[in-house]
Amino acid sequence: MSIEIDFSKSVAEEINFFGRRFFIKRDDLLDDNFCGNKARKFLYFLEHNFPNIDTVVSSGSSQSNAMHSLSVLAKMKNWKFIYYVDHLNSYLQHNPCGNFAHAMQNNMILEIGEMPMTFDSNVLVINEGGAQIEARFGIQKLADEIKTWANEQKIEKLKIFLPSGTGTTALYLQEFLDFEVVTVPCVGDCEYLKKQFLSLQSDEKLHPVILKPSKKYHFANLYTELFETYQSLLRETGIEFELLYDPVGWTVLGENLGHFEGFEVLYIHQGGLKGNATMKPRYERKLQNKTKVES
Repeated sequence: MSIEIDFSKSVAEEINFFGRRFFIKRDDLLDDNFCGNKARKFLYFLEHNFPNIDTVVSSGSSQSNAMHSLSVLAKMKNWKFIYYVDHLNSYLQHNPCGNFAHAMQNNMILEIGEMPMTFDSNVLVINEGGAQIEARFGIQKLADEIKTWANEQKIEKLKIFLPSGTGTTALYLQEFLDFEVVTVPCVGDCEYLKKQFLSLQSDEKLHPVILKPSKKYHFANLYTELFETYQSLLRETGIEFELLYDPVGWTVLGENLGHFEGFEVLYIHQGGLKGNATMKPRYERKLQNKTKVES
């Protein structure tokens, strides 16, 4: 099993939303197994050999896109893949679906509990969400593509926008770009995101700009207005975005349009659409129940 990612698929498409023009960097089109920022964060591991490694270990949520991509990486490299989650709900345990189902089909070994602090030398440890220095390798390639595109389009006043979990992609993009990179926290708050940046880069002058949401969105909770944003984007642009990060990103972007006045905006579509297989039914059930109550 081998995968060679065709980065030429990640074109920049023009859309109109919020009454203004945006460009979308379509990293979601890169590869079904290494979609969006996972193609960037894990490119180093895809393109390098690790002769002394026979096991890869990571941790995170039970529907993580990184989990699925790492299960494919392990299968490609003929490694054992061990993944730690702090809990697994009974529904998913008895009804595997989405990223979890795909990862289990790739022989993921699931461990419930805290990941150990140390491992033997034959084990490759990849931090949750790929938040480590090796991610720079693929993110530098993304930055180079952005610079080439901006130069070809003769765009000098440009800001880059993307929502963040660990903030790894945004942080390393800012390192490699002269354009301002702007992001919004989707997992924790602004302080959490700042700590994530500092864990990888101590010089705050090299950090992206963080925009604060006007409302606290608890990660993976359901918010009707976020689903409506997802639906509006799909209807008005024809592009499907994922349901955990992008609706928060676009909501905060809409609240802060003044920050981008006079600049073109390139929104990085980071993929993650496999997660919609579980998020959409959750939203649909919520809306159905709401309709029943109102009627």
